[in-house]
Amino acid sequence: MAGLDLAGRTAIVTGASRGIGLAVAKAIAAAGGNVVLTSRSQESADAAAAQVEGNAIGVGAHAVDEDAARRCVDLTLERFGSLDILVNNAGTNPAFGPVIDQDHARFAKTFDVNLWAPVLWTGLATRAWMGEHGGAVVNTASIGGMAHEAHIGLYNASKAALIHVTRQLAMELSPKVRVNAVAPGVVRTRLAEALWRDHEQAVAASTALGRIGEPEDVAAAVAFLVSDAASWVTGETMTIDGGQLLGNVHPFRQGADLGV
Repeated sequence: MAGLDLAGRTAIVTGASRGIGLAVAKAIAAAGGNVVLTSRSQESADAAAAQVEGNAIGVGAHAVDEDAARRCVDLTLERFGSLDILVNNAGTNPAFGPVIDQDHARFAKTFDVNLWAPVLWTGLATRAWMGEHGGAVVNTASIGGMAHEAHIGLYNASKAALIHVTRQLAMELSPKVRVNAVAPGVVRTRLAEALWRDHEQAVAASTALGRIGEPEDVAAAVAFLVSDAASWVTGETMTIDGGQLLGNVHPFRQGADLGV
């Protein structure tokens, strides 16, 4: 069976200064890959790269800045000679509350970062390298893109669109480029902090596997999807949520305790 050896391959991970992005960069480097970590500022990108053991550099590039994205792709090819893996991880959620209460600025920022940026970076990577040499793309979606939740409907809509675009790109870029997504549940990150910080125990207790997620849980799935072990996987969205989409586990546990 093909393993998770990524030696000789090079990855760009957007939004990699912390959380899931940084964990993904570390996982790819641990598997032998070269990693380019992006962040909005060069300082934070460099600080993140310094935490990665292996060949890693930081590049200041806001995910929606086309010129910065192009420079990052060019620098990656200049430095490492290939661009085999792209992880579109940068995300944002400036809109909280009912969808109809959001203004255009929040709408545009949400969809620019969460949807347009993955399309932008995937296009640049494909034209610069992957279209000819092959490659693997993974988009960070969310279980919110598969369900309805109060207060974060706009964010969830952008992730639902990203899941659809993942399938669309998987068809358009086949057979050279595989495109998949991961859909995390509630993970211990700053972006998701409002979903767990003040009620982590309650969220964990209602989840089938009894805890909220860690960035490393998602990183392990991404490392699999970009490796040869997933060479016949494309257009898929892998749910990584400890069973949160299954629903509240309490009634099932109570039934088990009562022997019914």
